[in-house]
Formats: sequence, structure tokens, C-alpha cells
Amino acid sequence: MRSAFGFALVLVTTLAACGSDGTNGGDDTVTPDAPDVIQPPARGFQVISSDITIMPGQEITYCYYFRTPNTEAMAINKWTSVMTPGSHHMILFTTTTDVMPPGTVSASNCGFGAANGANVPSWTYSAQTPLNEIVLPSDDGTGMPLAQEIAPNTPAYFQMHYLNPSDQPMVVHVTLNAEALPAATAFTKTAAYTTYNGAIRIPAGATNYPETKTCQTPAGSKFWLMSTHAHKQAIKTTVKSGAAASTNIAFESTDWEHPGGKTWMATPFYSFDGNQLTFTCNYTNPTNRIIQSGDSAATDEMCMAAGYYFPATKPVFCYCVAAGCGNF
Repeated sequence: MRSAFGFALVLVTTLAACGSDGTNGGDDTVTPDAPDVIQPPARGFQVISSDITIMPGQEITYCYYFRTPNTEAMAINKWTSVMTPGSHHMILFTTTTDVMPPGTVSASNCGFGAANGANVPSWTYSAQTPLNEIVLPSDDGTGMPLAQEIAPNTPAYFQMHYLNPSDQPMVVHVTLNAEALPAATAFTKTAAYTTYNGAIRIPAGATNYPETKTCQTPAGSKFWLMSTHAHKQAIKTTVKSGAAASTNIAFESTDWEHPGGKTWMATPFYSFDGNQLTFTCNYTNPTNRIIQSGDSAATDEMCMAAGYYFPATKPVFCYCVAAGCGNF
């Protein structure tokens, strides 16, 4: 069964994109101005993507490939990002080997689309606002801070989604600061937990149509952040604790474009009943065709739950097909 899920994962292109087909039918609004420059952290690292020109009316998703500049393993406990105007979202993925040579900017296979069985991209950080900051919990319940471990010279890339509704070209880029704990600080490792429903089929003309899947969370795991991701047909997204029949809601949103997130920043944090996370997206389909899972915000849909858990050994990605879900 694992190999079947692995095969399905390879077929997914740009899982986390919000419309990368170059059309103007996506889910974007222009972000307001944010500061262009932020100072690098005293301990940690900063990455700035290459400048990219977005032409008038263009909507597109690019990836910028790089190696993290840290020369030692670092425990990151704060992320800060700045996106220039025209940006909708950015996601930091880390990988085990280079997907493309460092310094490459490409709109092809941008996201999970470049995945294979040996090099599955790990969702590490994301932002949907021009200036975004995530500070990790300072106490895991035993007095130790949480942190994401980034090895030296880690292969990584930004996925960056842009829309330029103006009549002038836009020059855009992303700046990311990763702030680390002092050297030799004891910490508890946290990592991303993300899900994806690859079996969505919304009937033509459907109203409030639910698509539901259940994933396994790591045994004994606690969560400190949870959110969802969907496209414009979604009228509600829900993450529940336990199996599909559960009424215990961990997170819910009726704003598909900016769903927000739920945080638990202190003990006891949040644990899923029976190590089961059920995620549902309800859709209204005004078209005369079936809408399926895919990367285009203009023509396809998505249903994802995304959060952070601990104690972690690695990021977890739960991919679902019609027959069920599996973790990678």
C-alpha cells in the first residue's frame, strides 16, 4: 500500500499552489506594502530570493531554489518573512537533495510536484501576509523551548505565488529570516504535519458538498498550530479530533482565502483523539462540470490541513487517495 501512495504522490504537481497556470482566475488579492528590508538575525540566517518580474495581468507560481547558509545545525524558534507587493503566499520547503541547482528560479514542478520516493519536500514554514512572523512556544511543558532543526547547507526552496493586476510590471522577491536558539540550548524538536486530499470530486451544481479524509497523527504527538488550505469553491474547512463521526472540532474556517489558524502556545497543547485527524472541506460547485483535486485555483480544488507537532523526528505528510491515506 505504501508504494501505491508513493506513486500517487509523484503525480501531484504544485500541491500547495493557489493557481499556477498563468491565468488571472486565481484566488489572489494584491498584498499591501511591506518593508522591503529586514535585518538578518543575530544568530540564524537570512535568505533573499532573486528578483522576478511579473508582467501586467500575470498570475504565476515560481520556485526559488537554494541551500540554507548556516554552517552548523541550528534550532530555529522564530521565522520572519517579508513579501513584496504582488505576492499572495510563500512556502518554504526543505528536501534531502537539490531539486534544482541553487540559484535556479523556475515555474515548473514547483511545490510537491518534484517529489519522488527518496526526496519528498517537507513543508517547513509558510506565510499569506506581506509581513509574517511565527514565534515557536517557549516551553514544551517540561521547561524546554520548541524549535525546528535545520541542518547546515540544507537543500530548500521557496514556492512563491504572484498576481499582478496592474498595468505596470512588478519586480518581486521574498526575504526570510530564521532565528536560532543560542548554541547548545536544549530543545524539543517540532516539525510540520500536513495533509492533502488527492481524491476530490465535486459534482456539477453541488451545494455544501463535503469531502472528508482521516489521517493518522504520530503516537503521543501534541500540536501547537493548525490551519487549512483550499480554493475558491470551498465554503467551510474543518479539522476534527478523531474519526469522521467526531464532533470535537480543533479548527474551523469559512474564509477559504485567508483561513487564519488556531494556536496552543502552552501545555497541555492539543492532541488528536485516537491519533486520528479528520479534515473536511465543504464546497459549492456553480459549474456544469466535475471539479477535482489539482493545482489550478481557476479550475481545480484542494483540501489540506497543516500544522506543527512535537515531539518530532521529521515532518509528516499525509497523502490521501480514494482508498485511504498514508503518511510519508
